[in-house]
Amino acid sequence: MNKGIYTLANDLVYDHLVALLNSLEVNGAKDIPICVIPYDNRLDKVRAEIASRNNVTLFDNFDSINFWEDFATQAWTSHQKAQKVWRKNGWQPVYRLAMHRKFCCLDGAFEKFIYFDADTLLMGNLDYIYQKLDEFDWVVNDFQYKSDVNYIFDLSSKMITQIFAPEKMSEKIFCAGWFASKKGVFSRDILDSLLQKLKSAETEVMSLRGPDQSLLNYCVYRSGISFYNFAYHQPELVTGNHWSSQFDVKDWVLYDKGRRLTYLHYMSIAATKFAQLCKGEDVDIPYRDVFLHYRYLKSPEKMPRLIPPSFLVRWQRIFRSWLTQRINNIQFKIRNF
Repeated sequence: MNKGIYTLANDLVYDHLVALLNSLEVNGAKDIPICVIPYDNRLDKVRAEIASRNNVTLFDNFDSINFWEDFATQAWTSHQKAQKVWRKNGWQPVYRLAMHRKFCCLDGAFEKFIYFDADTLLMGNLDYIYQKLDEFDWVVNDFQYKSDVNYIFDLSSKMITQIFAPEKMSEKIFCAGWFASKKGVFSRDILDSLLQKLKSAETEVMSLRGPDQSLLNYCVYRSGISFYNFAYHQPELVTGNHWSSQFDVKDWVLYDKGRRLTYLHYMSIAATKFAQLCKGEDVDIPYRDVFLHYRYLKSPEKMPRLIPPSFLVRWQRIFRSWLTQRINNIQFKIRNF
């Protein structure tokens, strides 16, 4: 198939998945086939949702899944700092290994594809993204380059300047929650070469903050494939996409200073908050009415009436939030020790 869309999901992000699929259907991607890559085996609700839609399939190439999980494992188990930190925290040898399954989109049926994290909503037409893939191997549309580069690469590594040109680094980094590329853009020879470089010590340049994001950025940068970021090269024409920005809402579509967004990404907001919202709890989530619109687009009668949580529940959430923040701060200090 010439073009398609991938996402990564399981039953824990079912509400996200339904909202994403509905937004794709009504905002410009109705005729584009969609493939859901399984995050793990918790798929009962996901399978039922896929069965109810004509253009959605479940990725079932387990050779690809095994290949990419092995690739990620070999890379990250060579990262001495990561192994020390993750072991100390009692985590698996590869933190959030299943997130690396998004790499499977490189082996799928679509010659050109766009990958969406499940916590994303489509807002506008995607034609210009697919067209750009006629010129470049990897296309993104985000402002990650304006954030801390340490979210992608570990700038404290002594090898960083040996591998990357500092003046080019911002130009070539991206958020791994949304990107476009082509089937087989990395040959097995290229991947073998990248893995050997990683295992020979280059793995130390990868940041621990988002393992799949860091590894994917490394592969794109180090392979030398052609890369284009609309937000970097045409910032005056590009909208934001992160929920923290201030957008206008018109007919359930978001606009940035009059320009229609391509997509809205809810990254870093816990899936549990959306689950609570869909159970009728009055959870404070940006653009939550927009999310609920797409989540219940095909079943408006099931739209929950939001009820403010009790004092006890609010207190418990405040305490959990405080505790989580404390733990995150401690883990951040450990990672940078």
